[in-house]
Amino acid sequence: MQLNADLTGQTVLVTGAPAAARRAIRRYRAAGATVHTLASPADFRSELLDGVVVVAAINDGDSGWLPLPETCRRRGVLLVNEEAAAPGGRVTLVGGGPGTDDLLTVRARQALLEADVVYFDRLAPHRNLTVLAPGAELIDVGKQPGHHKVKQADIENLMIQSALAGNNVVRLKGGDPFVFGRGGEEVISCAKAGVPVSVIPGVTSAISVPAAAGIPVTHREVSHMFTVVSGHAPLTDDEHLHLAGLGGTVVVLMGVGTLPQFTAGLRRAGMRADMPVAIVERGYSDSQRTTVSTLTGIVTAAGAARVKSPAILVIGEVVKLAHGCKETAGRLARLADSVGAQ
Repeated sequence: MQLNADLTGQTVLVTGAPAAARRAIRRYRAAGATVHTLASPADFRSELLDGVVVVAAINDGDSGWLPLPETCRRRGVLLVNEEAAAPGGRVTLVGGGPGTDDLLTVRARQALLEADVVYFDRLAPHRNLTVLAPGAELIDVGKQPGHHKVKQADIENLMIQSALAGNNVVRLKGGDPFVFGRGGEEVISCAKAGVPVSVIPGVTSAISVPAAAGIPVTHREVSHMFTVVSGHAPLTDDEHLHLAGLGGTVVVLMGVGTLPQFTAGLRRAGMRADMPVAIVERGYSDSQRTTVSTLTGIVTAAGAARVKSPAILVIGEVVKLAHGCKETAGRLARLADSVGAQ
């Protein structure tokens, strides 16, 4: 059991071995309490409960704590039994999904709850980390287009050094750690340093953000495949030719900056001028917005709408299936007529 309450100005006694009790100590301090600690049952005396409102008894495996509950009952002090903190000295890569707390997995939430340190990205669900990871040290290492406040090599070094110091480290990333998230590089770095590392997958924005706009990346008799592409850098002519020839749906992440080159390359490679295109900005946020056009019209439409990152680009007939598909289909038909047979 864990007690979540405002304990500002109250005194809490946390009992248990330091490594086992460290998570509870952080959490009660974060709740505003004055925290006293007791590492060994041999040092327990009844007067230590004077002024204490809560005793957090950590299950550290020491049978010497067995008399503690009876003493708390006699003194009228609330006793809360808690499991020991997870072993430290390891790194967990956590996929945070498209940025909203309610799309975190159960395992991701548990990892955050057990974290001593959290290194988070700007697209990860970080706004409520003080609740999701109570008492943990929270470090923003997020990257923005054209600006990396902390270099990737430095992020990896920070994680490793923190884990080697005995901390339970969580690397919280947007989407899934292995979908353009450099999670593979971080796993390799941890393995080389001898630091245990595990991965908790997340809901990738490549699928979830189009879904938030009502666009399925596959649909029976419309598209039986989808390709996920990084738009971080322009593609080669061969890559454009390959994409145009595959068919199905093309989903582009980080593609706002290279949108003109990408769409022009697909046209040169033979993709239809009237192919439906959607850009979904800020998926799952209160300001989510979808801009719909065609392959030859999307650059102009994006400019008029002042589209900005973060955004997902979806190219394919599935765009017509978006919410409000009748209006979308009519708009696409008008755009196709204006484009003509280019």
